[in-house]
Amino acid sequence: MEGITLSSLLDVIGELFSDEVSIVVSNTTEYIYYRPSKRVDLKIRPGDIVKEGSIADKALKAEQKVSEFINRDVFGVPYHGMAVPFKNNGKIEGCVTAIFPTLTEGKSVVTLKTSDGWVPVPFNEVYFLEAKDRKTHVHAIYSSGTHKNTLQEFEYILPKENFIRCHRSFLVNVNQIQEIFPDSHSTFLLLMRNGAKVPVSQSYSSYFRKLLGF
Repeated sequence: MEGITLSSLLDVIGELFSDEVSIVVSNTTEYIYYRPSKRVDLKIRPGDIVKEGSIADKALKAEQKVSEFINRDVFGVPYHGMAVPFKNNGKIEGCVTAIFPTLTEGKSVVTLKTSDGWVPVPFNEVYFLEAKDRKTHVHAIYSSGTHKNTLQEFEYILPKENFIRCHRSFLVNVNQIQEIFPDSHSTFLLLMRNGAKVPVSQSYSSYFRKLLGF
């Protein structure tokens, strides 16, 4: 065990968790370790002060395990967290937190802004979502339009068993993928059922392959 660092140990422990779970460690005042997931990234940096109202803050103040939903007011995105304080000689010295993506809140449609008004589109009719020109463009079977939510916000709204982030600018419905091709520039290229081609970037390729099982 000699020579092992806290960071390397936590990286190994992090491998025990799903790719969809972010791991955070803090002392009593600031974050000292953060491993974001592909589904949840709170943009925490080691050295940042523990945010008031965060799940870590609640656990440190309660001096016990806390598990609850935290709304977007704290980090800008909603999440479900579980935090457990740790002690040394009976004194609280920090907290370990697991951050989980929120589940769909019973919604089944996304309402698009079009040139004529608004169109509710069922989730299963969406081909993919694209971040472009500071807007989120939603491409669906019968209609296409824009939405005020960011791709990251959509990751918490859309059912995670169907929608996968494959690129910083794309979120795809796996049920609308017609074929997957190797591509030298983006690792993979997805041919969607509407004929559009969507890239899978290097940073998402292993996560994408793991979820689709190939």
